[in-house]
Amino acid sequence: MSEKLMFVQGNEACVQGALYAGVDFFAGYPITPSTEIAELLAARLPEKGGKFIQMEDEIASMCAIIGASLTGHKVMTATSGPGFSLKQEAIGYACMAEIPCVIVNVQRGGPSTGNPTHVSQGDINQARWGTHGDHGIIALTASNHQDVFRMTVDAFNLAETYRTPVVLLFDEVIGHMRERLVVPDPGVVPIVDRLRTSVPKDVDYHPYLPREDGRLPMSDFGGHHRYNVTGLFHDMWGFPSNNPSVVQDLLRHLVDKIDTNVDVITRYKEHCLDDAEYILVSYGSSARSAIHLAKNRRQKGERLGVLELQSIWPFPAEMVRAKCANAKAVIVVEMNMGQVLTQVKAAVDQPNRVFLANRIDGKLITPSDIKGLLRVIQGKGV
Repeated sequence: MSEKLMFVQGNEACVQGALYAGVDFFAGYPITPSTEIAELLAARLPEKGGKFIQMEDEIASMCAIIGASLTGHKVMTATSGPGFSLKQEAIGYACMAEIPCVIVNVQRGGPSTGNPTHVSQGDINQARWGTHGDHGIIALTASNHQDVFRMTVDAFNLAETYRTPVVLLFDEVIGHMRERLVVPDPGVVPIVDRLRTSVPKDVDYHPYLPREDGRLPMSDFGGHHRYNVTGLFHDMWGFPSNNPSVVQDLLRHLVDKIDTNVDVITRYKEHCLDDAEYILVSYGSSARSAIHLAKNRRQKGERLGVLELQSIWPFPAEMVRAKCANAKAVIVVEMNMGQVLTQVKAAVDQPNRVFLANRIDGKLITPSDIKGLLRVIQGKGV
């Protein structure tokens, strides 16, 4: 067996997942708290014949991985905070041109420079709506290093399956804490490779003509087939078009290829949900605290459970609604002002049963913790 047992940071678990998935090109720019990802891949990629390049800024980094992906490589970049903001225009280009790529955002405090060395989960909505226009997007997250590894592998698989950018929304606590990681033997975790066209050389190739299963085979740019790549609305040959039917069909395709597969893309974990009266919905490092609290309160007879989200976008509204249907109250535990809270409220049939972990009716609860909020919900006071 070649299975490896490691004691690593979350950022290294991400690197291990990317290498397992077959990444062979990384472009990035150092930024706290994601820098270790670039540092480690700078050493590891040349060992396997891959390429690492430090670009002059985050915009160039995103553009570099787009170009490398078009030529047939599995690609990744990593950033945080302001760097994620700078990448947004090129992320939109990758959405429009349907270019597989993985973007890691190890979240830190914001807006602006914010708290570079401290944790936050404030980029949830930016991952969905950071670039302009309508589009689908996939964003995954994790609360422990084994899941960081697996979600990173899944990110590459989903990027290749749907020809789309995939965002990994980790956070500073997950990125910098250390814990056990088991790297499985090769082949244990399924890997999705690039779907290349079977169209022979010198035969007309349609880069944006889906197969019956919806997937779009690719031809390595600069290889056998000549084709156009643009950020404009385009036809099946890749040439710009403002024909209303072409525009409408492409727009629907960019959205529907993600949203109609939400059940396939959805990833989550359940903790003590079977008989839970109160459900904590959480993700990332916040989920660790929610799970710890639920276990402790259960020892005191309170039936708490945790629904841990591992896919944030497309938001798994149907799954959340089903899991929370019988709860007396749903408490969203996240390190922001309620970005996932808004989605949970929209999903749950009775949104008045949904609360942010330290707020009720928009007012701060004292003490500002989950236990204080739980007592208010139960009518016991603080």
